[in-house]
Amino acid sequence: MTDFIISGPELADGSKRDLYVAGGLLVDERSSDAETIDADGLIALPGLVDLHTHLREPGREDAETVESGSLAAARGGFTCVHAMANTQPVTDTAEKAEYIDDLGRAAGHVQVVPIGAITKGLAGKELAELGLMHNSRAGVRVFSDDGMCVMDSALMRRAFEWIKPFDGVLAQHAQDIGLAGPGACCHEGELSGRLGLAGWPPVAESVIIARDAQLAEATGSRLHVCHVTTAEGVDVIRWAKARGINVTAEATPHHLQLSTSEVIGYDTVYKVNPPLRTDEHIDAIRTALADGTIDIVATDHAPHAPQDKDHAFAEAKPGMLGLEQALSVVMETMIHTGRLDWAGVVERMSTAPARIARTAGQGRPLAVGEPANLVLVDPTRRAVVDRADSASLSRNNPYHGRELPDPVELTMWRGRITHRR
Repeated sequence: MTDFIISGPELADGSKRDLYVAGGLLVDERSSDAETIDADGLIALPGLVDLHTHLREPGREDAETVESGSLAAARGGFTCVHAMANTQPVTDTAEKAEYIDDLGRAAGHVQVVPIGAITKGLAGKELAELGLMHNSRAGVRVFSDDGMCVMDSALMRRAFEWIKPFDGVLAQHAQDIGLAGPGACCHEGELSGRLGLAGWPPVAESVIIARDAQLAEATGSRLHVCHVTTAEGVDVIRWAKARGINVTAEATPHHLQLSTSEVIGYDTVYKVNPPLRTDEHIDAIRTALADGTIDIVATDHAPHAPQDKDHAFAEAKPGMLGLEQALSVVMETMIHTGRLDWAGVVERMSTAPARIARTAGQGRPLAVGEPANLVLVDPTRRAVVDRADSASLSRNNPYHGRELPDPVELTMWRGRITHRR
């Protein structure tokens, strides 16, 4: 394994110092035969951690594989991604979780951590093998039926009770299907009516967050709310945290950057679930991320093959790419607007997601003795996003043609360079 001297980077706290890497760790002395990486003018951050990634393998390798998705993650500055369970077949048994773990280890570009399903087949009827998945070699600790909301309150309560002994967490897709059914695809309002698209009202998100927060309180267990999009949802999370309930929440890059106005042309790239929202909701999400009500940024990277997007808007699959432009969007919406500094970005894109998932060795400070998981960032570089320039197998990139920060110069995982511009 090559040793490195990373020369002259600035750290998130504004200080500057050289970083020495040997044996996959940050060390206190430089090696005489180390390779020098000139990081003058760059910022060194702990490697980014994504708590919400769809890698599609097994079952939809035409859209993404663990290999291609891992490469995209490394290009985005990530050293760890958590792979959602809605594969084909669903990751709902110990054997299937271990299979995802094995695929990630074989790819070797980032740490791939499998997320287990809450219910068998994501059907919402019977609990999946929660304990067996946790006790497996994969060590699953986060469970989610993402893409589907667990609507049965009694079943959700039992899931909270099952995961509490091993400090697990349920990551809920908050969508009351009685209020926003399977056909809901546009933020409910004047625009959805004008376009003739089924509305997805904010209350469909907030009522599930409120229910699950109270279930988490009643069981003393942990709740994580996926992709919060509404001011009402933020209000409920603030209430729950003030009450001392163990709840965390995430915002996606696309819900920080893009509004429901993108849907006007019926471009299915902008179909996502939950949908893009109006400016008032975007501002509420940015404010909540800045003040810590929303704990983390998670990409909800959702690649789709062309045949899944090439439909009328209402029939197309929902989802957008997110890994490669996540940091770019956070810089544009949060750093350049003065809402976050670099230390805040580290907390929300590295430290906190690793802490929520209890992912050992990730989200650690750039200090002697810690794993050499890091990303070097150019804070000044900008570029026009080209969907063809991507490690992902899919091209449903909502930022195509937009000028954004283009920050990631180098990603290092366990002392190995996994991406270099």
